[in-house]
Amino acid sequence: MDKVVASAALAVADVPDGASVAVGGFGLSGVPNVLIDALYASGVNGLGVVSNNCGAMDSGLSVLLSAGRIGRVTGSYIGANKEFARQYLGGELELELIPQGTLAERLRAGGAGIPAFYTPAGVGTQVADGGLPWRYDGDGGVALASPAKEVRDFDGTEYVLERSIRTDFALVRAAKGDRHGNLVFNRSARNFNPLAAMAGRVTVAEVEELVEPGGIDPDHVHLPGIFVQRVVALTPEQARDKQVEKRTITERGAQG
Repeated sequence: MDKVVASAALAVADVPDGASVAVGGFGLSGVPNVLIDALYASGVNGLGVVSNNCGAMDSGLSVLLSAGRIGRVTGSYIGANKEFARQYLGGELELELIPQGTLAERLRAGGAGIPAFYTPAGVGTQVADGGLPWRYDGDGGVALASPAKEVRDFDGTEYVLERSIRTDFALVRAAKGDRHGNLVFNRSARNFNPLAAMAGRVTVAEVEELVEPGGIDPDHVHLPGIFVQRVVALTPEQARDKQVEKRTITERGAQG
């Protein structure tokens, strides 16, 4: 089945207001910026986003966040995103903040058909006991707090029950993909992109290099095409458009 869609705009045209969307990327690596920009242009609002972080340097999900298009975030890292902090503390944004490994496994479990799992991460903290502020009331008070989760003892160690994550859509970026949706990710872009793709009921992948079926060695496929419904081929300019969050250089002649 040829899953290539003519444009990013067409690929996300059916994402409705209030949809839940898993978004790949780790920092600025592997972020599906073209699909996010298309989602912004569509005017969609009230999104529930699941992602490691919510954009940086006015790119990625920051585009939607700054426009007030995101209503809820499930993630593990806020970073230095001041607008994110402002909206969250001001009661404009709901946030479920969870351990990074737990987020990764909740996405993977959702794609694998596993409804829930036990993990020791978070036991003895508000992650398990409840009380984490999901939404503030704008005056410093907590309008909505996280509920307590089930904790069980296995062989003398306590574990907390975590629900898997399934989303209406998923947006990911791959270094290479074929027309059947088989994807290859580059280095740190592989951290969350395959997991987000697995969690989406409809997964859209923007690929830097589109090849014909058979153009990827089966042993090199990171994500099988069964998890991908739509593929968007990037232009060379779009594929090259990558930012560096923090650039560190050494002065010429410096000893190190």
